[in-house]
Amino acid sequence: MRRTALAIGFLGLLYLFLVSIGLVGASFKLFGSDMAHKVFESPSGPIIGLFVGILATSLVQSSSTTTSIVVGLVGVSQLSVVNAVPIIMGANIGTSVTNTLVSFGHVSRPVEFERAFAAATVHDFFNVLSVLILFPLQWSTGFLSTSALWLAGTITGGADVKFHSPLKAIIKPVVHWAQEGVGWITDWPVLQAVILVTIAGIFLFLSLKYMTVIMRGAVVEKASGFFEKTVFRTPLLAFTVGVILTAIVQSSSVTTSMVVPLAGAGILTLRRIYPYTLGANVGTTITALLASLAVTNNFEAAVAVALSHLLFNICGICVITPWRPLRELPLRLASMLAAQAVRRRWVPVVYVLVLFFAIPGLLILLF
Repeated sequence: MRRTALAIGFLGLLYLFLVSIGLVGASFKLFGSDMAHKVFESPSGPIIGLFVGILATSLVQSSSTTTSIVVGLVGVSQLSVVNAVPIIMGANIGTSVTNTLVSFGHVSRPVEFERAFAAATVHDFFNVLSVLILFPLQWSTGFLSTSALWLAGTITGGADVKFHSPLKAIIKPVVHWAQEGVGWITDWPVLQAVILVTIAGIFLFLSLKYMTVIMRGAVVEKASGFFEKTVFRTPLLAFTVGVILTAIVQSSSVTTSMVVPLAGAGILTLRRIYPYTLGANVGTTITALLASLAVTNNFEAAVAVALSHLLFNICGICVITPWRPLRELPLRLASMLAAQAVRRRWVPVVYVLVLFFAIPGLLILLF
C-alpha cells in the first residue's frame, strides 16, 4: 500500500515537473517565437547564424521548435540550406539550457546539486564540443549541407504527416489553462511571461524537492538497482532509450531534464547519463523530419535541413566517442564546473547567462 502511494505521488510530482517545463517554454514563446522568426529570416553569416540558433532556442527552450521554424522558412525559400545548417547547430547548444536550469532545483543541497549540475551540463559540453569540431568543417567544406542535399535527393513523395506527442497532449491542457488565466490578469505579453515563469518556478521547486524526498527514501536502493540493471544497464541501451523516448516526446529538453533529479538523488551516475543524452540528441531530430514532410514547396531543401540536424548529431557522436580523450572531455568539464558551482553559488548563474544569452545576444547585436 505504501509503495503504491509513493508511486502515485511520484507520478503526480513528475507530471507537475513536466507542466513546469511546459510553462517555462510557453512564457518564453510569448516573445521568443516571434523574435525567432524575424532573426532566422536573414542571418548575416554562418557565425551569426550559429549564435542566432543558440539564443532563439534558449528563449523558446526547444530545439524542436527552432528546427521546425527553420524547416518552414526553407520550405518557403526565405532561408537557404547552407545558411540553415549553422542555426541548427546552435539550436543543439541552446536546447540544453532547460536541464541546466532544472538542476538549480537542488541548489540548497550541495551534494545533490553537484551531481545534478554535472549531469545537466555534460549535455552542454558535448554539444559545444561537437560544434567546435564540426562547425569549421561545415564552414570550409559544406560537408553537412552537401550530404544532406544528396540524401534528400533520394527521397521522393511527401505528405502532410503530423505526429502528436502523447506527453505533450496531457501537459498542453494545463499549460493552456494557465496561459488563459494569466491572459485574464493582463494583456501585456512581458508581464504574462513573468507570471508564467514565476508559477513554473514554484511548480519546479516543489516537484523536484518532493521527488527527491521520495527517491532518497527507502525506494532509492531498489530504484537504483532497477535503472542500473534495466534502462541504463549498458551505454548502448541507455543511448537507445534516449533516442526512442525523445522521438516519442519530441523534446530532448524534457527527456534530459527527467534524469537530472535521478542524478541529484544519486540513483544515476554521470557516466550512465552521458550516453542517454547522446541518444536524446539523435531522437530530437524526428520533429524536424516530420515537419519537412508537411512542406509542399521546396520539399527537397526542407528535407535536407531536417537531415542535416540528424547528420550533425550522428557525426558528433562518431567523431567524439571513439577517441577516449575527446569522449572524457565533457565528463571532466562537467565535473569541474559542478565542483566550482557548489563552492561559488554565482558560478552556475553566470554560466547560464553568459553561454546561452549574453554571448550570442551581444554578437548578434554587434554583427
